[in-house]
Amino acid sequence: MTTTSTVEERDRTFRRVVLRIVPFATLVYVIAWIDRANVGFAKLTTLDDLQWSDAVYGAGAGIFFLGYFFFEVPSNLLLQKIGAPKTIMRIALGWGAATVLMAFITEPWHFYVLRFLQGAFEAGLHPGLILYLTFWLPAHRRAKAVAIFMSASPLAMLVGSPLAGYIMTCTDGVLGIADWQWLFIIEGLPSIALGVLAVFLMTDKPDNAKWLSPVEREHVAHELASESADLSGREHKFSAALRTRTVWILVLTLFCIITGNATLSFYGPSLVEATLTVDFSTLGWIMSGIFVLGWLGMIVNGWLSDRMAEARWHTACAAGAGALGLVLAAIALELGSGIGVIVALAVSAAGTMGAIPVFWSLPPQFMSGTALAAGVALINSIANLAGYAAPQFLGSVKDAAGGYSLGLYVIAGVEFIAVLLILAFIKKDSAVGAPKTEPLNA
Repeated sequence: MTTTSTVEERDRTFRRVVLRIVPFATLVYVIAWIDRANVGFAKLTTLDDLQWSDAVYGAGAGIFFLGYFFFEVPSNLLLQKIGAPKTIMRIALGWGAATVLMAFITEPWHFYVLRFLQGAFEAGLHPGLILYLTFWLPAHRRAKAVAIFMSASPLAMLVGSPLAGYIMTCTDGVLGIADWQWLFIIEGLPSIALGVLAVFLMTDKPDNAKWLSPVEREHVAHELASESADLSGREHKFSAALRTRTVWILVLTLFCIITGNATLSFYGPSLVEATLTVDFSTLGWIMSGIFVLGWLGMIVNGWLSDRMAEARWHTACAAGAGALGLVLAAIALELGSGIGVIVALAVSAAGTMGAIPVFWSLPPQFMSGTALAAGVALINSIANLAGYAAPQFLGSVKDAAGGYSLGLYVIAGVEFIAVLLILAFIKKDSAVGAPKTEPLNA
């Protein structure tokens, strides 16, 4: 039987798909980001309690991303075999346990090992969820959904910053346990719970979605098949993708953007504290306000990218704004302006975080199949080495120079390189549109 499928009918189906799969993915990513970045708040008392330097903190904060580097590609390939529900369960249980164990560190090597393990367990989460969305959504519907799910990073800071401040204010000394220890224990346990829930709440692929009608499953299959036909020239083999210059340009581009993002995540509280004397609770709300702008940057830029069916300029302009914000933060630090630092960090958060979800609309234009699964993980794993390098660099510069400004200028320059790479080397993308009315087998 042949029937007619309209854009309006398919829009209704995909709204249902997004409402079903994106909220849980976003929640998982929010908790992951809270557990990843809470060391930024723990740092405020851990260094004094354990007599560690900024360089030790920077090394531990960054080594997380070495775990990412080694385990992202294997995790994404495993997801293709066993499915997203089991993969997310494994990931969340592992990083949640590592986070709780962070409460018991006493030596730098404890810190380094557990941060590495956090990264190793969480390695497959980001590329896995990106890949998971490609199973459900064609490219012209994906940027906004990716923006929603990736808004987890600013949402985590928005919620996690005041939460961390509250936990550290209220728990210090309770049962003889320090504030930063309670922070890791309390924030690690929800991850373990989400890992258990993943196998019950996630549906692997549209064919297995009993909550969709047969016609709705055909809507999804139709648009995914149409996209696959339109982009038949993409690389399918991972080995071929590795030989494509564009893939390595994408790696370097994301590396530059992540350099700015890691600086905001791991040193944001310290940059504000360098010019303002506030308690933990107030500092938490200040950081929350900064990351509200990051969240808005993600949502608005993703919406604009989908509306205009364009990702190249939207990524480049947002990354440029992120770099500008870091330059302004360095200037504000030199002037001793606390308000200036806050405004500058908000600008940087809006730009840097706004660039990331739209960036992920670029790889599917060049790869598909196994190449996309492994390629997304490869791009993310290598690029996230910036998260290893940036905190160590900024911590070492701070110890050597006595301030953060010089390091911020350098990191801003690195992020601006992303703008140049995109405009010079990434081909202008073409929208993958869906026709108004087409035959549909049902």
